[in-house]
Amino acid sequence: MSTNFYAIEVRNLVKRFGGLTAINDLSFCLADGESLGLIGPNGAGKTTVFSQIMGELIQTSGEIHAYGNDISKLSTPQRIAKGISRTYQVPRPFVGLSVRENIRVGLMPNSIWQLIFNTSDMAREEEVAMSVGLKASDLEKTVSELSMGDLRKLEFARTLATGARVLLLDEVFAGLTSGEVTMIANLIQDLRSQGYSFLIVSHDLPAMTPLVDRVIAIELGAKLAEGSMSEVLSNEAVRTSYLGES
Repeated sequence: MSTNFYAIEVRNLVKRFGGLTAINDLSFCLADGESLGLIGPNGAGKTTVFSQIMGELIQTSGEIHAYGNDISKLSTPQRIAKGISRTYQVPRPFVGLSVRENIRVGLMPNSIWQLIFNTSDMAREEEVAMSVGLKASDLEKTVSELSMGDLRKLEFARTLATGARVLLLDEVFAGLTSGEVTMIANLIQDLRSQGYSFLIVSHDLPAMTPLVDRVIAIELGAKLAEGSMSEVLSNEAVRTSYLGES
């Protein structure tokens, strides 16, 4: 099948750190509008995969394609310009800025003049904030005033502000209360209905299951299984590696 059908295609990805192979000949694809789960034990290489897709780490070998274009050698800003963005397990807002200013940073790369003259499209900032469930009253708050749930919303706002259509979510439910998990899961479902594509890493399988079309399980950077959540979790190698069963 042509790569034009894929939002993301990873081909034979390898990442070595000295003598350690962190990612071992990994291949998978994410269709446009699809939601794909990536699971595995701690140290399996899930975050390393994200970092390579975003260009934060450069692969030892293999290729990464986005909408049919080889992005393997592009910088992180160039990949963001291709419509790919990510969140982090530990939110990384600009702590000295307000919520509005954090969203503004995501919007700024779209116009060098905004960056030079520090102009602001306040209506767009508010639109992005509202789209993830932040309130108008939240916009002037400092990051330190936000709950963990609202910090997660801000992470979504910052990714959407870049114009991304493919969102890589790294442990998006970590540190949330049960109510906040439901809130973020509903936000993901809403964005899915708008055509966004997702690659989701999470240890919270009950929260992840209704959000994904397929799941890939990896261990030591290599693929163990691929299919529906039930198919993958019934795989003997996955049950031994991830669930600790023998």
